[in-house]
Formats: sequence, structure tokens, C-alpha cells
Amino acid sequence: MVTFLAAIVILIIGYFTYGKFVEKVFGVKNERLTPAYSHADGVDYVPMDTKRNSMIQLLNIAGVGPIFGPIMGALYGPVAFIWIVFGCIFAGAVHDYLTGMISIRNRGAHLPELAGKFLGKAFKHVVNAFSILLLLLVGTVFVTAPAALIADLTPAWISMGVIIGAIFVYYIAATMLPVDKIIGRLYPIFGALLLISAIGVGGALVVQGHPIPEITLQNMHPGGLAVFPLLFLTISCGALSGFHATQSPIISRTTQKENQGRKIFYGMMILEGIIAMIWAAAGMALFSGENLNEILAAGGPAAIVREVSITTLGAIGGTLAIIGVIVLPITSGDTAFRSARMIIADYIKVGQKKIMSRIWIALPLFVLSIALTQIDFNILWRYFSWANQSTAMIALWVGAMYLALQRKNYWIAVLPAMFITMATFTYILNAEIGLRFPIEIAYGGAAFITIASAVAFFMTVRARLAASDSGLHPIVVDDDLNKTA
Repeated sequence: MVTFLAAIVILIIGYFTYGKFVEKVFGVKNERLTPAYSHADGVDYVPMDTKRNSMIQLLNIAGVGPIFGPIMGALYGPVAFIWIVFGCIFAGAVHDYLTGMISIRNRGAHLPELAGKFLGKAFKHVVNAFSILLLLLVGTVFVTAPAALIADLTPAWISMGVIIGAIFVYYIAATMLPVDKIIGRLYPIFGALLLISAIGVGGALVVQGHPIPEITLQNMHPGGLAVFPLLFLTISCGALSGFHATQSPIISRTTQKENQGRKIFYGMMILEGIIAMIWAAAGMALFSGENLNEILAAGGPAAIVREVSITTLGAIGGTLAIIGVIVLPITSGDTAFRSARMIIADYIKVGQKKIMSRIWIALPLFVLSIALTQIDFNILWRYFSWANQSTAMIALWVGAMYLALQRKNYWIAVLPAMFITMATFTYILNAEIGLRFPIEIAYGGAAFITIASAVAFFMTVRARLAASDSGLHPIVVDDDLNKTA
């Protein structure tokens, strides 16, 4: 268990070291009013304390991704541990922190608006479409996945349709009502269930002495599928996830002070990485690659969750663990729809104080999502993975541009942005759901796009800084500069 335990220790150290470094690079200013106060509306802009914001952020970002993704990633063997640890510290947590903090500095703006401001107006429309697509897929995936788990715990006469309907009813309420009415009150309870299930499974792996594999770079996938780029899209939540960029602005609108950002954004991503480590380790420890692949093919990741929970914790403890896992997707699905409503409202400039303004934007989203539940989960997951990492790519380039325009250390965002750009385009150029080019052509095409993106970034930075220095176009990266506490 040396690799497993060392990886968790490294994640924790990463929070206190690299997390502190990223915070210093960004430069927090506690004297500034946060949007929770400067734009208070009693619906989305509501000041909440660090503890509640942290728990809500964790539950927002930690859907089935840090469980289902690592379980499927376990097929590749311990190489998955490397991606979870280093991806989380140097890419995922940086991504979450920058998107959350830049949003705080810009009235709680969502990613489409930030992309339009920092990457160009055309990106606002592209990212808006991408974000809505991603959130619809997330909301749909996070209906069907918990519904399958709930069905195993309820009497046979309760149909899957009834369970899905009940989840949608909750989603509608959480999407429509003020953030502190349902989400702010229920999430601390849900968070406790989540942590109990993760600690229970992780503790059982250690106490019962399950054989968790040690580090190796060998690809152990029984199907021989390539580690790059597939592993980096299979394990997204728990390492790097663009979905988080759609969730952070929810909390950027409720954060009281800027110095709370490291714990809320960077810290909760580290905690999600630990959850991902536990479930990846469980998949490797309890199943060989062949057995894991067979169970995944027959019952999907939910079947692994059931088997792991009951095997490690027994019937009662296992049931509680499964309930904790059920909480994860439900508490991401509700905020996925809430984010989609907020993004659309910002895009078409419709205020959200009136309930009817929220209803006519949100209801079409639920109708589309209900239709998407008829599509096979595995197909949905592939499209979700691609849309998810494409969104992460854009968010990291936004973060890099923000830092570059302030002449700060932009490499903390540029390097992970280039890596995920390469991975994402390799995947879509080669995948069956994409363009289906041979892998060699996909590698070459992705490398060209990545280099071209980096060149365009540096040329844009140079031009904008030169225009600012000449006085032609002063750079404004933060809104509400004069509003201080």
C-alpha cells in the first residue's frame, strides 16, 4: 500500500505548498468587496461562511466523476494514481482556484463571459454552447447513475421511471429556489454522508489489508487501450475537470472574502482527488483487470460501487456507503442545472429575482434532459468526457491569459492548458465518437493544434500588453475595482 498511502500524503502536502504558491501568484485582496455583498440579490448572490461554501463546492464538483471515472481508470493499473495525484495538484486544483477567483473578481461571472473577456468575443458564444452542452450531459448522467443505485436499495415495485421522476422534482426545486434555501441547508448533511462513505471504504482497504498494486507505468487495460489520451479523459473529476469551471461561479457569488478561496476552490479539489484515489485503489485491489472489465461491461461502474461497498463494509456499512455515493451525483446534477440557468440568464441578460424568469429558462433544460435519459449511459459518458475536458482546456487558457495580462506567472496555467489541449484533440481526432483518424494522424494533428494555440496565446499577450503600454487600450482584468469592504 506504499503507493496508495504516499499518494494521499502527497495530495495533502500539495495543498499546503503548491496551493499556497498559486494563491501567492494570484494575489488575494481581502479589502475588496466580493460579489456576495456588491451584487447581493437574495437568490444567487448570498454571503455564506467558509465551511458551508467548502462543503457545497465539494458536493458541486464531486459527482459520480471521482468514483465512476477512477473505477474505469483502474483498468489501466497504478499509472492512474500518477494522473490523479499530479493532475489534481498541478492542473485540476489550479483550474478550480483560478476560475473561482477570477469569477469573484468579475461579479461572479460564468466561464462564457470570462472567455469572451479574456480570449475574444467569439469565444463567449462558443464556450456558452459548450457549457450548456456539458451541463445538460452532466445533469442527465447524474440522473441515470444515482437512479440505478437507488433501484437496488428499493422494492421492485418502485420503477426506474418513478425514481428518475423523483430526482427531477428535487432538481427543479434546487434549480429554482434561492441558493441558501435547499442547497445551503441540505449540503452539510449530504457532505457528511459523502465523507463517511469515502473514509469507510478507504479505511477498510487499509485495515483489511487488501492488495493495492504498487506504482508501475505498465498499461494493464485488458483491452490494450492506449493510456494517452484515454486515461486522461476517463479520469477527469478527481484530476482535472472542466465541469468544475461551471460550478465555481456558484460559490464565487457566495464567498465572503478572497482569502477563503484557497480552501474552497483549491482545497476541495484536493479532497476530491483523495476520494478518486480511494475508489481507483478499491477497483484495483478487489478485482483483476479481466474481472473488472467484465463487471463494468455487465453492470457498469454502479455494479463495482455495490460490490466494493458490501465487500469492504458489510451489508449495513455497505448500504450507507452506497447512499453516500448516491449523494454525489445528485448534488452535482442539481447545481449543473442551476449553473445552466445562470449561464443562459447572463448570456441573454435576464434578471433572476423573479421566479417566472427562472422557470421559463430552466424548464426547457429539464425537457431536453429527460429526452437524453433514453440514450445509453456509456455513449453519454464518452461525450461528457470530451466536452468536460474541452471545457477544462478553455478555462485554463482563460486563467493563463488573466495572469499574463497582469504580468504574473502564467506558466502555472499554460503548462496544464497545453497538456489537456493535446489530450483532448488527440481523443476527438481518433475516437469513434469523433473523426476516427488513425492514432498517428491524431497525435500529429493534436500536436499542431496545441502548438498553434500556444503561439496564438503568446502573440495575443504580447500585442495586448504593447497596446496597454502605449496607452491605446488599457487592460482591465477586474471589475468593481473601487468597491472595498
